[in-house]
Amino acid sequence: MKLQYISDSQGVTTGVYIPITEWNALKTKYAEIEQEETDNIPQWHKDVVLDRLASFKKNPEQAIDFDTAMNDIEKGL
Repeated sequence: MKLQYISDSQGVTTGVYIPITEWNALKTKYAEIEQEETDNIPQWHKDVVLDRLASFKKNPEQAIDFDTAMNDIEKGL
């Protein structure tokens, strides 16, 4: 498996990158792995995401792109 480790600015490992082909192979071998991804998400988190998605579908023109959002956040710092 060709994993890549992700580190923060202090060199502390904070994550692991798994190539998609290897991830798909793991999902095939361990069918329950996808279920585990959502088992630990609290229901209230899911509800917030669903509410935001419904809001977007009602008013898509109010959405802004990532760069605009980041610029707005940086202006507020």
